[in-house]
Amino acid sequence: MDISIVIPLFNEEESLPELYQWIKRVMVKHNFTYEVLFIDDGSTDFSWNVIENLQEKSNAVKGIKFRRNYGKSAALFCGFEDAQGDVVITMDADLQDSPDEIPELYKMIMEDGYDLVSGWKKKRYDPLSKTIPTKLFNATARTVSGIKNLHDFNCGLKAYKKEVVKHIEVYGEMHRYIPYIAKNAGFTKIGEKVVEHQARKYGKTKFGLSRFINGYLDLITLWFLSRFGIKPMHFFGLLGSLMFLLGFISTIIVGVTKLYNMSKGFPYRLVTESPYFYLSLTAMIIGTQLFLAGFLGELISRNSQERNKYQVEKKI
Repeated sequence: MDISIVIPLFNEEESLPELYQWIKRVMVKHNFTYEVLFIDDGSTDFSWNVIENLQEKSNAVKGIKFRRNYGKSAALFCGFEDAQGDVVITMDADLQDSPDEIPELYKMIMEDGYDLVSGWKKKRYDPLSKTIPTKLFNATARTVSGIKNLHDFNCGLKAYKKEVVKHIEVYGEMHRYIPYIAKNAGFTKIGEKVVEHQARKYGKTKFGLSRFINGYLDLITLWFLSRFGIKPMHFFGLLGSLMFLLGFISTIIVGVTKLYNMSKGFPYRLVTESPYFYLSLTAMIIGTQLFLAGFLGELISRNSQERNKYQVEKKI
């Protein structure tokens, strides 16, 4: 099979028939063999009924329905598990992503050799309250991930080599950082294509400004796991050792200062009357706790079943 199209959705009953017909026209025109996987993320409207009707008319349509709303990452994960095409395309169900982009995305994967191609909605039909935070978010993501050539990490329209979606795990709200996840898994040939952004035709957006706050927190998590996930002692141990050493040296300075003043007959006060003594003691305690956190992290990491799971590309 040439292409699997994975479409997560939540309450998009109005757009689904039009979206599928649009996809079908593109697939037939270019003689692609294909499947369309609709992932109903706990919709409360008639989206699932629409999917069932589409499936009755075409064997190319497949569907997965969640009992409740789990989020886009969960929908993509299940779609990736079931996808059979050589190239996997993801797009949103709101008609803001154009299926006309699919042939060029397919070509970039199969002929140009990219592992992943992300869309870039260079011209957007969104209010400034959304576009300005998006630009800041993407600038931060580029800096942290090191993928300098991507301008739109969160674009729903992406193309993947089949091997990519079978070797990455998308969870929580990490769908925003699939290029970063793929890079950490060893799929480094990541490209970008300018795609057309359609104005929303039906319904309303399902995302608020809270996604930007959650997005930054998820980015920090992903960065930390990629750097220290299998070697937590390198982070907690080093930081803890530095804090303990700083506190220990400070405590010595406080004590030596008192002894010096006593020997010279200068006025002095008890060590326990100095605020610096308690600050030093606190630094030593926190340093010890951080070191123990790194040690416990190492114990957990070394007992993990995933500790020796590596991405092998070829074997002869």
